[in-house]
Amino acid sequence: MKNKSIGSNWTDVRKEIFTDEEISASNMRVAVINEFISARKEKGISQKELEKLSGVKQPVIARLETGNVSPQVDTLLKLLASVGKTLAVVPMNKKLQKV
Repeated sequence: MKNKSIGSNWTDVRKEIFTDEEISASNMRVAVINEFISARKEKGISQKELEKLSGVKQPVIARLETGNVSPQVDTLLKLLASVGKTLAVVPMNKKLQKV
């Protein structure tokens, strides 16, 4: 019996495994984390320095930046404030909504 492949590329596989809502949520998480990482690097702040500024432990910051955890909102707000950023609730970007 042959194994049936569910897709020839990640986009196809992702559509088979996840709902549109899950994909959209994942895309938003990635966008927020990427903005945070960019802001930290633009400020020239290491993860260890950010730990001192924010009170969030460096291993937590590392796991967040690698995508191994979904941060709690209060943790994310502490980190963003430490790099001069915040979250805003705004209409969704059509690009993030597309799958």
